[in-house]
Amino acid sequence: MRLFSLLLLVLGLAGFAPGPKLVTTKLPGLTVGVPEGFAPLPDDGIAAKYPAARKPLAVYSSPNGRVNFSVAVRPTDFQTPDYNVLLQIYKASIQRLYSKVEFSKQEVRQVHGHDFVSLEFVSTVADTRRGDQLASIRKYQAVQYTVVKDQMYIFTFDAPAAEQAQWQPVAQAVMGAIVLK
Repeated sequence: MRLFSLLLLVLGLAGFAPGPKLVTTKLPGLTVGVPEGFAPLPDDGIAAKYPAARKPLAVYSSPNGRVNFSVAVRPTDFQTPDYNVLLQIYKASIQRLYSKVEFSKQEVRQVHGHDFVSLEFVSTVADTRRGDQLASIRKYQAVQYTVVKDQMYIFTFDAPAAEQAQWQPVAQAVMGAIVLK
């Protein structure tokens, strides 16, 4: 009986273990939680890592540069979107981007009063060129989309798939810390 009581106490206290440490960071129109130790990428780092016509609003990277959290804002025509339809659109879009996608989460969820399309998956990009066969690149990714007025906000957390167990709780905490104004 005494052992059982001790076991219950230990398990009960484990439920109060602190989650990942996040640093509250203000950006235009929103606040995000950035993992402790992550640093903002400078503009030239963003340009090198995210070559696109529109650069993300912000990118934060782990000290070794292998894990990233980015925030992007894009104009959208969706004024009052049906998030279940957006879920299907973005899921299909992600599936077209990669050689293989294994979804672990695909849902519409609320975070601090705003609806989000929330997707978690491991993506694989395989080298399909003839001749030199390079190793596939596998990444764990957590992505959330939401619409505010005429803007689509896209939040992306990515890490090597081999490190998913380490980074998934951090990614989930980051996605749950988004506060839109």
